[in-house]
Amino acid sequence: MQSLFFSLSMLAALTAAAPTANSPTVRASTGVYTGVINSTFPNVRAFVSVPYGQDTSGSNRFMPPVAVPPSGDKIDATKYPPACPQYVTGIKNIWNQEIPQYLQYWGVTNLSAGVSAPFASEDCLKLAIWTPANATSASRLPVAMFWTGGGWQTNGILTPGQLPQRWVSRSQSHIVVTINYRMNIMGFPNAAGLQSQNLGILDQRMSLEWVRDNIAYFGGDPGRIMIWGQSAGASAVDYRNYAYHDDPIAHAFFAESGSALGFPMAPPDTDHTNFTFVAKNVGCNFADNATQELTCMQGKDYNDIINFMGRYQDNNTLVNPKQPKIAFNPVPDQQLVFSNYTERYLTGGVTKAPMIYSSVANEGGSLAAFPADNPKKGVNQTAANAVTESVICGAAASGALRHSIGLPTYRYQYAGNWTNQDPWPWMGAFHSSDLVMLFGTYDNGEGPVKEQLEVTTSETMQDMLLAFVRDPWSGPPAVGWPQYDPAASNGGTLLRFGADGKAVQKVDGSTVQAVCYGKGAYNPFP
Repeated sequence: MQSLFFSLSMLAALTAAAPTANSPTVRASTGVYTGVINSTFPNVRAFVSVPYGQDTSGSNRFMPPVAVPPSGDKIDATKYPPACPQYVTGIKNIWNQEIPQYLQYWGVTNLSAGVSAPFASEDCLKLAIWTPANATSASRLPVAMFWTGGGWQTNGILTPGQLPQRWVSRSQSHIVVTINYRMNIMGFPNAAGLQSQNLGILDQRMSLEWVRDNIAYFGGDPGRIMIWGQSAGASAVDYRNYAYHDDPIAHAFFAESGSALGFPMAPPDTDHTNFTFVAKNVGCNFADNATQELTCMQGKDYNDIINFMGRYQDNNTLVNPKQPKIAFNPVPDQQLVFSNYTERYLTGGVTKAPMIYSSVANEGGSLAAFPADNPKKGVNQTAANAVTESVICGAAASGALRHSIGLPTYRYQYAGNWTNQDPWPWMGAFHSSDLVMLFGTYDNGEGPVKEQLEVTTSETMQDMLLAFVRDPWSGPPAVGWPQYDPAASNGGTLLRFGADGKAVQKVDGSTVQAVCYGKGAYNPFP
């Protein structure tokens, strides 16, 4: 049933991007782009496949991205681009069995297929732009630029829960951009023969540079760009806070369910053994010569690399949990990713701009393991709480550090639990569930919307966030969202969305994050 739902959702998304007679055209510095008028929301236009970087195959594989050059070429931006290479796990989990609307379209009929995604390509450095249909270069609209999550392993532009046409249609006063970027071994290879290991983060930076240089052609204001990421994307946004503090481009930052302090990184593979292990098993046995190893890996079919990596990782769960694990994630290089973020604050190495850190009430509801054969049993709530506490305490610590040097921070907790979105009552406000509220895709779940409060909560969240995008310094307080002050007697004020029959309410920080300071237990169902 979930696979059928996923296929129908993708069909609907692709149909919504069908060209119409009045398809828009925009001339930018890198090409002349033809987009589409959305068939469901005709006051929205979309350019869903805009290249910001060149093909990453061959000699460009495992290398920093190369920007697309200035051009007058005509470019069809009416069809969603393939994702960057990624593996479709063979492990049944809550995502592929119950909530596939949060997954990138992979071009498979079985969402636990255990294969390299067919709908993928190394020519994947693309972004998508949604604007009001009547936006012009004189509009100067604020821009919300979103970097998807997915644990640094998977996801991309064509994710049903992350298509913002309803929000743009409703506001008619902002632009949304989403991107593909390299992940897993393709984006974070940690190979001995490389100078740069965090390629996915360089991709994100290049996409931001493209938006800065070109978004005015589409009606955007390059001086009002908010970068926004969720989960791994949130960590990426936070990394950006430090790595480019002297040239942030963005004027506002939003880390949704993640931070540099929220998800501790695994110890780095300083000997580059993971990359060499994969290389050896796809026929590149040059461990004693890093240059030859890299050149050989650049010549392999990327599907062979992705399939070996993914199937070996799956094997840890499906067959042999004792085999040595391999992983490909960001690594501290002290340039893009740092080992000590407290030190960055003490030395002034952080962007002087406002920030949102958010969390959901039961982050672990979709991140902790669940029994695929009988999900009614639910998760181990103690393990789920530990995940949630990691996110919350990372946000709390980040907020405290920012407050100590006078940087404005805003906080929220999403606590909505809607029958059409939550397959099982034990999930609550699970990790990622606030995405559909912000994007306006709350009806892309298990059934129709049954409560007006769900719609009202979504619209309230959108309006609060848009106030931040427009003016991150004074916009939130003007709509009733105070700055977070961890030194206050109540532990600082957070907004809570979707609980107690209310779209929004103010709550004391101490009621949410007391556990971070050794005071009481965490309650995931406020």
